[in-house]
Amino acid sequence: MKSTTMCVLVVMLVGSIMGKLSPPERSYKILMLLPVSTRSHRNVFMPLAEALADRGHKIVMLTNQPKSSKHPNIEDIPHDLPYFREEDINFFENSKNPSGIFQLFETALPTLARELYKVPVVKDLYERRKEFDVIVIDHLFNEAVYPFLHEIPFITLSTSGMEPRQSSVLGNVLNPAFAPNFLEDYPRPMSLWHRLYNTFVHIGFPLYWRKWSVVPQIQKEISAQFPELPLLLDLERNVSLSLLNSHFSISTPLPLMPSQVEVGAMHCRPAKPLPHELESWITGAGSSGVIYFSLGSVARSTTMPVQYRDLFIQAFRRLPQRVIWKYEEELEDVPDNVMISKWLPQQDILAHNNVKVFITHGGLLSMQEAIYHATPLLALPIYGDQPRNSMFIKRSGLGDFLIWEELTVDVIVDALTKILNDPKYEENVLRISEPLRDQPVPPTELAVFWTEYVIRHKGAPQLRSPAAQLSWVEFLMLDIIFLFHLAMFVLLFILRRIVRIITDKIFGRDGKIKKKND
Repeated sequence: MKSTTMCVLVVMLVGSIMGKLSPPERSYKILMLLPVSTRSHRNVFMPLAEALADRGHKIVMLTNQPKSSKHPNIEDIPHDLPYFREEDINFFENSKNPSGIFQLFETALPTLARELYKVPVVKDLYERRKEFDVIVIDHLFNEAVYPFLHEIPFITLSTSGMEPRQSSVLGNVLNPAFAPNFLEDYPRPMSLWHRLYNTFVHIGFPLYWRKWSVVPQIQKEISAQFPELPLLLDLERNVSLSLLNSHFSISTPLPLMPSQVEVGAMHCRPAKPLPHELESWITGAGSSGVIYFSLGSVARSTTMPVQYRDLFIQAFRRLPQRVIWKYEEELEDVPDNVMISKWLPQQDILAHNNVKVFITHGGLLSMQEAIYHATPLLALPIYGDQPRNSMFIKRSGLGDFLIWEELTVDVIVDALTKILNDPKYEENVLRISEPLRDQPVPPTELAVFWTEYVIRHKGAPQLRSPAAQLSWVEFLMLDIIFLFHLAMFVLLFILRRIVRIITDKIFGRDGKIKKKND
């Protein structure tokens, strides 16, 4: 069933690719800024960068990642500052203390802002910024590079998909009655408690990040170096376009402005042939099939607490399926049905017809790849948006999710057995995979079109909503509401005085009706 449906979907995909973009008017120079990012964020940027580079454009990328692109039109520039390196962060430890990651942002982001422009390659890039036709910036955690955006058209690439805080910058304030926050999601329709809590997060986190804590500290460091620049949040308002790593078929459908374009799953691609050893291992599993286990590129399996690692080893020993486990070091006492590898071609594995379940951390990119290749999921969320994604997986019938603190060997085995033996999970993931692939234009092509559109139209001011320039008092019409209440108060006061005068004339001040004089 999976292979037949995949063939149909490939035909649909190939058909949509037939409508190629017109050649660009010239070669553009595009600057991509993601100095605070993870490898998964970079994986969202790279399909766009490579597609633009294939069209002859020159791409410069400022990152905190090692150089990786071999494309002749892409220049990687790592800043080499020792902040937010994934190998230095244990996300399992941070998941026990959620405030710890926010404390990291509060201290490291202002320090980064202080030191970034002292790096020679960054300083040179800043001085040459007006050579570029447009800037594309990772919208999460990168306020330190907002000085680059002054008087230059720029686009945000929202690697985490629709995010209420950033959506409001574009004038699209999302309604917390149905729009989830960036960390959690809830059953529909939301209960009173969920709507109350969701509203608190929608309002509280932007106030904490933008007004009370992080951005004010970054602003202090930037103002000390660039006193003539507008405020960072004023620069942010000039955004021309936001490319969203989301798609309505695999998230909550939400209203969008013309300046918000969904390009979710643009990193997903058709499968390539597997290496011979891996292909033999998967096909050799027979009808029992294969389970694929990976915690992604950030939360490495080697940081998994030993007690959880041992539970998985014992659970896999009890399963008839073969297991492919992405584990970055050698591992002892591994059962014969488990293959360990430091790196694996994830999309090519997920696309294989004999891979039955994907055990994942619930990262957005991994979830998109699993849906794209129609593989049921068992999620184990650790941090960030992973709990929200895991809730979507369960609510949509794509699989299930487990809580780390509640893991036992039986819990793991029972969850996998349920997904493996109940055909509804494969049916559901196939059902949702179809609309994700069924698009009039491939998402990468759509992202390329709108990037070039912003350049062609000098920042494309026609895309911007007037709401983006309003203060929160103006947007919520609090001044109008105040004037309305003031007018009603004055009117009632006047009416009361008139009534009082009339009653005094008729009844007198002592309340008795006045008699006519004889």
